[in-house]
Amino acid sequence: MSLTAGPFWGRKWARRAALLLPALVLLALPAAAHVLNTDLSKLSRTEIFWTYLQLGFTHIIPLGFDHILFIISLYILEPRLKPVLLQATAFTVAHSITLGLAMYGLIQPLPAVIEPIIALSILFVAIENIITDRLNPWRVAVVFGFGLVHGMGFASALTGLGLPPKDYFGSLISFNVGVEAGQVAVILLCWALVGRWAAHKTWYKQRVVVPVSVVIGLVAAYWTVERVFFS
Repeated sequence: MSLTAGPFWGRKWARRAALLLPALVLLALPAAAHVLNTDLSKLSRTEIFWTYLQLGFTHIIPLGFDHILFIISLYILEPRLKPVLLQATAFTVAHSITLGLAMYGLIQPLPAVIEPIIALSILFVAIENIITDRLNPWRVAVVFGFGLVHGMGFASALTGLGLPPKDYFGSLISFNVGVEAGQVAVILLCWALVGRWAAHKTWYKQRVVVPVSVVIGLVAAYWTVERVFFS
């Protein structure tokens, strides 16, 4: 490749990254609520498992706009699959803990407190992406802490739906599996669209990480203000 090809490809991928920005702005729109129109008492354990697996997945895609932005923020700073999957694992373990504790009534998270903190966690990671040039080892611990908070947010969705008494624990597990599948789907989509092709380019930070993180940060700041003062 000639020396002049670099700027051309940089502009090409900057344009591709820019195509993501309107989609991210749309994520500021309110999310739709889960609706469960099934009589769980008439379902087998296998059918209940698949029902809650689907609920967990749709809680991320397409309903979990804030969780999608958080996962994208985790991914773009270091767009190799191994580092982001390590962070996603820490996030999953953490949100599984608090989701389980909340559903068993051991903790009672307040949505008025939890939802603004979730927005702030997205803002924090977006700002970190802008000001740092590499993935810091302590980020896994930070992600674990934020995962504890996001798990309380997941609990709000499940509390409204409830869990079937005949397979309470199994439904909780299948919901978590569905959430994890949704998160992995977001990661793989980001990798296919951007990371696979642009991760090692010299312009990746300036033309992908920074603009995407700025938009995510603005959306998260909007959510924070909305959830603190208008919810």
